[in-house]
Amino acid sequence: QVQLVESGGGLVQAGGSLRLSCAASGRILRTNAMGWYRQAPGNEREFVAQISSDGSTNYEDSVKGRFTISRDNAKNTVYLQMNSLKPEDTAVYYCNGKIKRAGSFYDRDYWGQGTQVTVSS
Repeated sequence: QVQLVESGGGLVQAGGSLRLSCAASGRILRTNAMGWYRQAPGNEREFVAQISSDGSTNYEDSVKGRFTISRDNAKNTVYLQMNSLKPEDTAVYYCNGKIKRAGSFYDRDYWGQGTQVTVSS
């Protein structure tokens, strides 16, 4: 099986920074795109950022210039550096990975358990 485990969430004041990490483990043959999503209370889960296996990135408009996604392929780990945080960034952040595991013909989506990010005003 494959597991994604996030860490790095917490409480921070507006204008502050946090760095999220997500490590994939298990019988992994290939990790393709990895990304971050978030879900605030009463809202649907929304896309935040994604990084492909070749390092190209894509961001949701409201986080451009403030958040940076990166990855360490050797460690099957993706990071999200969040700067200039705003109260509206408060949400549970979920890691997503498109991963091919041993014994499977296809990639599939895997999700972490989520980590809470709270930004106080």
